[in-house]
Amino acid sequence: MTLQQLRYLIAIAEYGSINAAASNLYASQSNLSTAIKDLERELGISIFMRSNRGVTLTNDGTELLGYARQVIEQADMLEERYAPGEPTHARLAISTQHYYFSVQAFVDTASAFDGEEYDFILRECATGEIIDDVRTFRSEAGVLYTDGFNRRVLAKAFADANVAYFPLFDATPHVFVSESHPLAERDLVTVEDLEPYPRYSFEQGTTNSFYYAEEPLAYLPHRKNIRISDRGTLTNLLTHYTGYTISTGVLSREMLAGIASIPLDVDQAMQVGYIMHNERKPSTLLRSFISNLRKVVEGNPMVSPAARDAEADEDPTDR
Repeated sequence: MTLQQLRYLIAIAEYGSINAAASNLYASQSNLSTAIKDLERELGISIFMRSNRGVTLTNDGTELLGYARQVIEQADMLEERYAPGEPTHARLAISTQHYYFSVQAFVDTASAFDGEEYDFILRECATGEIIDDVRTFRSEAGVLYTDGFNRRVLAKAFADANVAYFPLFDATPHVFVSESHPLAERDLVTVEDLEPYPRYSFEQGTTNSFYYAEEPLAYLPHRKNIRISDRGTLTNLLTHYTGYTISTGVLSREMLAGIASIPLDVDQAMQVGYIMHNERKPSTLLRSFISNLRKVVEGNPMVSPAARDAEADEDPTDR
């Protein structure tokens, strides 16, 4: 077993295909395929399941990937310690629900990094994909929300994936509408007020459960629903049409002009947090991202620091 084989394993798992990994590593596809086959033969396991759509990790492969990441992280630390004049290849991968503050924190982290080599990845994806990305070490952390409705179901999903949840901030649900919307001048809106208008929500793929929805109160029946998959489409819909979405109340920079945020009259709170695999130690870049995430929402009147459960694990980025 070699470090190169482990690096190939990690890259293939991250990019989802041997071809994509080879392209990003500037290596030949045959070299990666041979390396993985040799590793499978040596260890006596199947690491990947192969299909026309790419590769996915087996259970044995997922376990091996966890060990591989630990070995490579330690090897990189050794290289950095004993070759201070050499550039190191930095990496940060984050999976998140469709939140502007995640994007802003990611951009701030990337902008502040002055290394010569890096690979930064931000995936805005469905809730189930976020959990799976962290479970399989594809991403270092995942940003999502919990509330009284979904918390028990997501807690079980976190436990099954061997990930820990760390709260960041609490927020009350707000309705986002166009500034020209009939409800835009209201100081407060009710669920009944929203009934005539289309509801915009992010599509959750195969895990299309109310518990995995990105919007609070998704379980309430509604006659008019439009499902989307990216924030750009949501911004366009909110700006030009009469629908609405429900979120934290924190508006993105591109949404500040033309979109109103109105408190929703419900006895329910949201909590935004992040998840990390229990076997992963936070990198310097991840610590920076979490710090920037807190700064982006700091001082916003719509949110407050999350009150930590006395039994919750210590936030690893606070150490």
